[in-house]
Amino acid sequence: MEHLEDHERREVWNKVKDALDHDHIDQFRAEFLELHPYDQAEIFVGLDTEVRMQIYTYLSPEEIADVMEHIDYDEIEPFFTEMDPRFAAQVFAEMSTDDAVDIFNELEKDKVASFLTIMDDEAAQEIKDLLHYEEKTAGSIMTTEFVVVKATMTIRQAMVHLRTEAPDAETIYYTYVIDEDKRLVGVISLRDLIVSEEDWLIADVMSERVVSVSVGDDQEEVARMVRDYDFLALPVVDFQEHLLGIITVDDIMDVMEEEASDDYSKLAGIADVDSPDENAFASAKKRLPWLVILLFLGSLTASLIGRFEETLSVYPILAVFIPLIAGMAGNTGTQALAVAVRGIATGEIDKQGKAKMMFREAGTGVITGVSCGVIITLIVYFWQGNFFLGVLVGLSILMTLIVATLAGSLVPLIMHRFDIDPAVASGPFITTINDIISILIYFGMATAFMNLLI
Repeated sequence: MEHLEDHERREVWNKVKDALDHDHIDQFRAEFLELHPYDQAEIFVGLDTEVRMQIYTYLSPEEIADVMEHIDYDEIEPFFTEMDPRFAAQVFAEMSTDDAVDIFNELEKDKVASFLTIMDDEAAQEIKDLLHYEEKTAGSIMTTEFVVVKATMTIRQAMVHLRTEAPDAETIYYTYVIDEDKRLVGVISLRDLIVSEEDWLIADVMSERVVSVSVGDDQEEVARMVRDYDFLALPVVDFQEHLLGIITVDDIMDVMEEEASDDYSKLAGIADVDSPDENAFASAKKRLPWLVILLFLGSLTASLIGRFEETLSVYPILAVFIPLIAGMAGNTGTQALAVAVRGIATGEIDKQGKAKMMFREAGTGVITGVSCGVIITLIVYFWQGNFFLGVLVGLSILMTLIVATLAGSLVPLIMHRFDIDPAVASGPFITTINDIISILIYFGMATAFMNLLI
């Protein structure tokens, strides 16, 4: 069934609810299971606990697993907590191993241990094998549910093997080829398996040019490879080229969303993006640390202005242009920051070179600085009738925009160089730093050329 619009989902839900209200199990199953699992999940998360408990008795663990795989991992804990523990363990066993691991990473350790104890040994061991990998690495997002064939097999033998193993595999569009030591030696597509002669050897048909990732590679790097090569799946190997698992494109889409959300929250100066149903205390707890840091930096800006109190007392009109110069510095710094962080995230900076990017940003700062400087010089001159005041503000804008642009692009590069997430050079942080720089430039020049102003 196609993705439902909101009004269509409400119509279906009315039918489902009617079946639940009258304990018509067959009608409920017919209506609910006709939906795509995404639409099932959209309906499921909006239900009351009492109704969900009823649904657990109507659906099998496998059917509930399909629903759970389409719910955001950070929202899923309450559903597994309210289930009967043995039923929940069966649901985990029916889920794709990588999805189960992602959910376990959101649960408390004692709950994880409890579920693993109840689960059957084989399913529990598969999950344990993945849980020990560090979060946000290739190992943590890979699945062990894949099909491999040996290079010495014939096409006929491989097809028989594929028919047997395919029902439990996450994807069969790529079949990976291993040698006797379980090392990855090639890959063969489903198309090549179908069109090849049955008595041909896999070794003669497979492609030996296999692009793989190491189990410890960062998930963002893996996502970039899938994007660049347009893969549907990517094999994961250890340092000896043993095939450990595969990463499928649906997992990569989750990674891209997670990384984009993470970068956005850091650029906004918060620990994590607020959930719509989060209470005010939880939201404040995430935002407060950055705000406290920025408060101290802001106090530094205020103390700097205080040091130029004598200059302001001689020529008070200078205070009028403080918000203008500081605001321009913050805006242009944030623009450069966004370009730099995006370039690092997409790999574009590595392709074009950091030096080239810095020269481009410096040129951008000069052009925008000269343009804005000339405009503000004329505005101040005609407004205040003081040519030197206009020149002072114009030159301050010029120098501030150049420095702010360079700072906005250089700080993320330095952080990236030392393996620090460049997104932590957040908009508020860069803005505050550029405020300090702009105040020093503006009042430093005003103090130096006070005689010309007066």
